Amino acid sequence: MQNPFENAMQQLKRANAVKAFPSEFLAQLEHPNREIHISIPVKMDDGSLKVFEGYRVEHNNARGPYKGGIRYHQDTDINEVKALAFWMALKCAVANIPMGGGKGGVTVDPKKLSKGELERLSRGWARGMADVLGPKKDVPAPDVNTTPEIMAWMNDEFMKISGEKTLATFTGKPLDVGGSEGRGPATGLGGFYVFDILRQKHNLPESCTVVIQGFGNVGGNAAEIFSEHGHKIIALSDSKGAIVKNDGFDIKAVNEFKKANGQIEGFPGSRTITNAELLELPCDVLIPAALENQITFDNAPQIKAKFILELANGPITPEADEILYDRGIPVVPDILANSGGVTVSTFEWEQNLKGEHWSEVDVFTKLKKILDEESTIIYEKSVALKTDIRRAAFIVALERIAEAMNYKVN
Repeated sequence: MQNPFENAMQQLKRANAVKAFPSEFLAQLEHPNREIHISIPVKMDDGSLKVFEGYRVEHNNARGPYKGGIRYHQDTDINEVKALAFWMALKCAVANIPMGGGKGGVTVDPKKLSKGELERLSRGWARGMADVLGPKKDVPAPDVNTTPEIMAWMNDEFMKISGEKTLATFTGKPLDVGGSEGRGPATGLGGFYVFDILRQKHNLPESCTVVIQGFGNVGGNAAEIFSEHGHKIIALSDSKGAIVKNDGFDIKAVNEFKKANGQIEGFPGSRTITNAELLELPCDVLIPAALENQITFDNAPQIKAKFILELANGPITPEADEILYDRGIPVVPDILANSGGVTVSTFEWEQNLKGEHWSEVDVFTKLKKILDEESTIIYEKSVALKTDIRRAAFIVALERIAEAMNYKVN
């Protein structure tokens, strides 16, 4: 499997080839400010002790406190977390919010833990990282396989240790412990706002055929939102399988089926296909909303989508980017497409610090304004520099980070 951090550094080089940045600035960006590894001993339900490996990477805080989710996955390792922290620094700069880039993780299959074991693991992560966290230092959030409940456990543990009372150290919390309205659908909704601006600029139809890889929080919300706005979802996948239905899915019915059966495969009227086949289906819009390295040098030539919206982090490798660009398939990069999540997380942090609670309407209005503006800026940059949207987004982000670090950029 490709090293995600090496991919991220290749993306940095691709952007720098279009607009050169100072070498000293790039040298700093190629290395995180800090990497933290911890051991988390957890007493299991059977009385045994298991030790899990936990991580936090603090990449760059020139624009504000480190910000970024915590991922629980059996394949999570330090290189993945480093890549995600780097992308998060760029993502916050793309959305023009006052945050830096960080990321956390634990190498664990959370589906194999009981609720009690999961709580003990989560509190252990918070205890092990307590020294580096805080509302003005480092503000974690949920990511793959972590939930508002897990954030509440971590927040509670951190408050016990630190005496911190603002609730602003963790975001993505439940509403009753300082969470923000609209945080659940924020990534999927933000992706839709970005898509809707760029759809018009790329002459896509008002009603598009859409394929979504990943039917978790982000992909599931995106499916509902796109469907509600008149787009036709013709294929979906989750961790267990993929399904296709040429006349489009009723997303609420798919959700109910998944709750009842634990999977989407077998949904009435659908045909089962492989994940590889799903990515290569003809469609207007392909939305990778699962994990990294899904579109590669090997399958990029077979992609038949007219437009790709990256709601996952790092789903397309740099080699695949070149192929898709040469083939004229626009890719909206993760650092723009899925920045709605971190933007609303930042709203939560701001509300907690001010002791406020905003309505969902206010949250979504603020989110749409930011993403409409930034999508337009990045699209115009791509046209001016005659480059793809990823390199344009990188360049906008790098210009903003460089300015915060007092580097002069022409």
